[in-house]
Amino acid sequence: MSPETKTKPTRRKATNGASARKGTFAPPTYAGLRQRYHDEVAPALQREFGYANPMQIPRLEKVVVNIGLGEAIQNAKALDAAVGDLTIITGQKPIVTRAKRSIAQFRLRTGMPIGAKVTLRGQRMYDFLERTLALALPRIRDFRGIPTRSFDGRGNFSLGLREQLVYPEIDYDRIDRLRGLEISIVTTAKTDEEGRKLLELMGMPFQSN
Repeated sequence: MSPETKTKPTRRKATNGASARKGTFAPPTYAGLRQRYHDEVAPALQREFGYANPMQIPRLEKVVVNIGLGEAIQNAKALDAAVGDLTIITGQKPIVTRAKRSIAQFRLRTGMPIGAKVTLRGQRMYDFLERTLALALPRIRDFRGIPTRSFDGRGNFSLGLREQLVYPEIDYDRIDRLRGLEISIVTTAKTDEEGRKLLELMGMPFQSN
């Protein structure tokens, strides 16, 4: 991780992917992502993969949102700022993740805080994912879709965002610095093919191969 920067990031306008410029991603319209899964996604998956039992149909299990904080070793206030950002973004209080072992060259000792993490389930999970797809991703500059290489072989997918400002809930004037975050989407799919189809039908804007 890079050392703590004392100066605030350069202000820039958030670009909305829904603009009319050629080749710009336009976000889909959502009428409740949870309801969409039951009404449209699950039946489509059952038709495509021929599941005999409805319980076999892949579904979202949980979404884990994580911010790594190597800077917290030198700046204790960074942890409070990251926890505050995650709370605003997800609507749930994060837990602090701590180092499991010491690494002398990084001045890291066992038990030191190195990040913050939120695990979302149920309606809060659907609400967060819906806001990510419909509001956050289109605010990324020159957005052209999400690469599909981050599946783990078991139908789960990880997405990295470079800055918390893509979420409109975050006030630029109240942050201390830009921080990236990782979103891990855990599904009940058995394969990456099933997991990708599930997320595609739910509106994940994957890049075309």
